Amino acid sequence: MASVIAGRMTADRVAPFAVFLIGMRINKPLRIGQWWPVLSAMPRMVRELEANPQLGFLGHHSWLGRTTIMLQYWESFDKLEHYAKSKDHEHLPAWREFNRRVGVSGDVGIWHETYSVQPGAYECIYSNMPPFGLGKVGPLVGINSLRDAARQRLQR
Repeated sequence: MASVIAGRMTADRVAPFAVFLIGMRINKPLRIGQWWPVLSAMPRMVRELEANPQLGFLGHHSWLGRTTIMLQYWESFDKLEHYAKSKDHEHLPAWREFNRRVGVSGDVGIWHETYSVQPGAYECIYSNMPPFGLGKVGPLVGINSLRDAARQRLQR
């Protein structure tokens, strides 16, 4: 487990990046055969992405519940899209299997949101936190008087 960094920090990323939120919703909990393959596909993809940094995956956080959420950071939307459409990686076969198995049955819902972010078009703060979110993919820097308020972090 990562150590807590005392004080206030912000992420200072100078290159564009993509934020990808993805998840699923278990609409019919008793249909385990429908939602379990969907749930278990994501860890395989993350292992593949972490083992191949050239794919552009920077990091992630996950939350599990009836509706799951995974927050991902990517070097660019282009790299995210390339991975999603590649026949040589885990995602496309899993997506095709989902459509074959679940389709429009309503047993399992899936969702995602993608944001393409330019430097200076985001702000964040982490106070007494281990590296988290954009701060986990960094770099993290201390907050000083020039970065004290959200507006200042946006205008840097």
